[in-house]
Amino acid sequence: MPSSRPPRMRNSAPASGTNPLRQLRASDLRGVARLATQATAGISRVAEGVHQSVRGTLGLPGGAQPGRTGGLTGMVYQSIRGVTQLVDAGLQAGLARLEPFFSAGAPGTEVLWEREAVIAALNGVMGDRLQQDNNPLCTRMGWYQQGLPLDVRALGAAGAASGKLLVLVHGLCMNDLQWQHGGHDHGAHLAQALGYTPVYLRYNTGQHTSTNGAELSALLESLVASWPVPVTELAVLAHSMGGLVVRSACHHAATQTAGASGWLPRLRQVVFLGTPHHGAPLERAGSWVDVLLGSTPYSRPFARLAQLRSAGITDLRYGHVLDADWQGRDRFRSRPDQRTPVPLPAGVACHAVAATLAARRSPVAERLVGDGLVPLHSALGIHDDAKRGLGFAKDRQAVFYRMGHLALLGDAAVAQQLVQWMAPA
Repeated sequence: MPSSRPPRMRNSAPASGTNPLRQLRASDLRGVARLATQATAGISRVAEGVHQSVRGTLGLPGGAQPGRTGGLTGMVYQSIRGVTQLVDAGLQAGLARLEPFFSAGAPGTEVLWEREAVIAALNGVMGDRLQQDNNPLCTRMGWYQQGLPLDVRALGAAGAASGKLLVLVHGLCMNDLQWQHGGHDHGAHLAQALGYTPVYLRYNTGQHTSTNGAELSALLESLVASWPVPVTELAVLAHSMGGLVVRSACHHAATQTAGASGWLPRLRQVVFLGTPHHGAPLERAGSWVDVLLGSTPYSRPFARLAQLRSAGITDLRYGHVLDADWQGRDRFRSRPDQRTPVPLPAGVACHAVAATLAARRSPVAERLVGDGLVPLHSALGIHDDAKRGLGFAKDRQAVFYRMGHLALLGDAAVAQQLVQWMAPA
């Protein structure tokens, strides 16, 4: 019988005193160079916008387009952007030729904790732009174990794959390594306690949740098909934004041609840890920044800076899970919630874990404060509009008090609740 115990973690924490430069890869140089040239072009547009705003208040004629200057001044700004593009093209070509001469920097079996954390945060903030530009720093969706790409054949050969498959999906600006929190990993804990084989998803959290959901559905299809032993049970544990991606993947699979999905019928349980099912107020605060900056001609050009946040972040405003929630709409424009209600996947035991910084004796604070990022009712799928409520069963809801959003990843009481829910009846 194959062992369900996970492989021993060789890199459970970043080494102290590690030189961050040692963790750079050759392709990172091209990625950083591309970001630098894009930043130069962006700053020139902001400067041109301010220039034109000042000219407009003085009654001087401007350019043909809003925020653009005309005449000799416009030609100067155009030249700056043209030269920047040429520099970028030259740097990309030159660095690409030099890459083979750089040392690898680290063997392929070494997990670069600090680098991966920075890359994850960068993708969360502007991952949609990295994807569009084909930037080497863009994270590609894939399966991982111990921080390294999953090798299904090696897993099967070692007898380390059980029929109980657990998929873990991280949240915004994070990666698979960050399931390790305070010396604890829910995946490893559930493997030890219940015999699951944990597999960790890594993905670009800056993309739309529906885009990631469709890709996750396809990856689950291939994972189940290639698993070394028959998958008897599939369970998913999702943290924060990861829960929206999972709901999107379930909806995508459910709406495919009958019988096309091989993974959804095997899905038995989904546990959502602090998922903003109905959005997060901090993103809505970001939209107010857009409004405030756009309120005067002098500050309006700086609204471009507020609009750097990714598609993934703006999807958190109301908890988007479908393409229809954002397609054809200005994602930076403040508007009421226009989502299409999406229920929990049918026939699947769905559980919601929520946290609040408030004490148990403060019901008003529970609703308003939440875990510091996600309101309590949002995490529990509760909505004032009954059509939007997700209807988690009472015995499948758990609220943890005096606890923050990230603490859900490493708390012993949360781990105990997971075992209680996911244990065989």
